[in-house]
Amino acid sequence: MTYKVSALYQFVPLPDFRELKDPLHALCLDLGIRGTLLLAHEGINGTVSGTEEGINALMAELREGPLFQGRLDNLELKFSSAAEMPFKRMKVRLKKEIVTLGDPQTDPLRRVGTYVSPAEWNRLLEEPGIVLLDTRNDFEVEMGTFEGAVDPRIKRFSAFKDFVKNELDPAKHRKVAMFCTGGIRCEKASAYMLNQGFEEVFHLKGGILKYLEDVPEAESRWKGECFVFDERVALGHGLVEAGESTDDRS
Repeated sequence: MTYKVSALYQFVPLPDFRELKDPLHALCLDLGIRGTLLLAHEGINGTVSGTEEGINALMAELREGPLFQGRLDNLELKFSSAAEMPFKRMKVRLKKEIVTLGDPQTDPLRRVGTYVSPAEWNRLLEEPGIVLLDTRNDFEVEMGTFEGAVDPRIKRFSAFKDFVKNELDPAKHRKVAMFCTGGIRCEKASAYMLNQGFEEVFHLKGGILKYLEDVPEAESRWKGECFVFDERVALGHGLVEAGESTDDRS
């Protein structure tokens, strides 16, 4: 059996996020969904898996159903597949941030960097003077990254602030492009860098996953595999599980 996997996030004010936890958990269980969803005052983030019918029903409920009352109308979604269920159970967790940077002044709802589509990403990387940043943790970078990307060598995303402070200079690094797994880290990272005085900050819309989904392997600048936080461990071009060719998919 093939399972459908959905990685999703949206920054959106959710002042009632605590009250949303139990009904969201119950909805997922009713649909046979497993995975992890994070709720915070600033939005929703997570990855879930189930049958195609179950995932489609959940996405419809999130975007159009009464629980969120139309607030999740701009969900960033990436879909992939798994030969086996990649999660053991369903968890809905309450957090201070849906991705932890630890800087109260950074608010992606106010200001973020310039989105760059996967189709335009290669062209951006060819521009002179561009500084390309991989905002992920060091063990993720080891599995794969874009050619020429700077590895901040961080153990956790909250350390990105120290990397920027110690290694980058707005007066010198005037044009920065960044990327992460699904796009959510770059929302925070680009907002933070703009607050620190960096003039031009770009980020890959939909992250590595969207790039691997949209860009043909023959045209790709990506090297290696993309780490994912489930039992599949890593994905390649076409969002195929590591070690599985596109011909192997049913």
